[in-house]
Amino acid sequence: MTRLGIVAIGRNEGERLVQCLDALQPQLSRGVPVVYVDSGSTDGSVAEAQHRGVDVVDLDLSIPFTAARARNTGFERLMTLAPELEFVQFIDGDCAIAEGWLTAAQNALDQRPDIAVVCGRRREQYPGQSVYNQICDVEWDTPVGEADACGGDSMMRVSTFKQVDGFRPSLIAGEEPELCVRLRQHGWKIWRLDADMTHHDARMFHLSQWWKRSQRAGYAYAEGSWLHGQSPQRHWVSESRRIWIWGLAIPLLSVLLVPFTAGLSLLLLLVYGVSAYRSYRHTRGRGFSDKTSWLYALSCVLGKFPQVQGQLGYHVNRLLGRHQGIIEYKN
Repeated sequence: MTRLGIVAIGRNEGERLVQCLDALQPQLSRGVPVVYVDSGSTDGSVAEAQHRGVDVVDLDLSIPFTAARARNTGFERLMTLAPELEFVQFIDGDCAIAEGWLTAAQNALDQRPDIAVVCGRRREQYPGQSVYNQICDVEWDTPVGEADACGGDSMMRVSTFKQVDGFRPSLIAGEEPELCVRLRQHGWKIWRLDADMTHHDARMFHLSQWWKRSQRAGYAYAEGSWLHGQSPQRHWVSESRRIWIWGLAIPLLSVLLVPFTAGLSLLLLLVYGVSAYRSYRHTRGRGFSDKTSWLYALSCVLGKFPQVQGQLGYHVNRLLGRHQGIIEYKN
């Protein structure tokens, strides 16, 4: 019996899903159960998955969609198919598993019984297609070793996933770090391996996509800090604070003080340049090119403005008791 099962989720991923499922064919041929959870695709995704021998689940869209709910649904189906499984690999439909990753991840979990989740290097498949893809590729380059969180692609112990009742289904973003907070509260560790894990195809070509993606991140930071900000982990408290300072407080203060400082308060805006340069130096030191480092630095600085929009959106919805649908940036 295989010890591993795989859950893929997607919606209208097209050829990206085909690449994702084709990369899983060696596992399917060895009897590894693979579940694909589809969220109302209209591009033939379900037929493509069925053609490849993948077990398909149509997500109930009468309940608001979230990736967290889709992953939980896939996991439940996986447990029905193979309740004896020890590990589950989650993967998004716009990613393809890198060769050797599944073996490396299982070995790491076998060797370290204190680790609940392992993740690796997610690489952007086509970073040269747009500046936004380049920015994503830098973002995926997280430090190796013990981590606070994983992303949408990761391998987890089935027992620990059950222990914390899986992903919080109501979250529209940031569900993986929130799950990792609860795992760490139970004494488990999250580990980033020095190994390629997946190849991701962001296909971001427009400023509006980057803006919405950053807005979604701000929303996730706000909700995460509201849920776990008082815990010992202080989940996303400092990140949310920086968003408010850089995305609202500094520009607002510099403008409001203009009448009292003969315009000198506008010099406060120079701190954005200083911040961008510091981020550039850090990224350049990680081995990225000069151009890519500057692009990422500017994204970090300018991203605070859509992020503060996301923060505001979360707190307004919270106070009014409104439900926020997913903030979609994909085409």
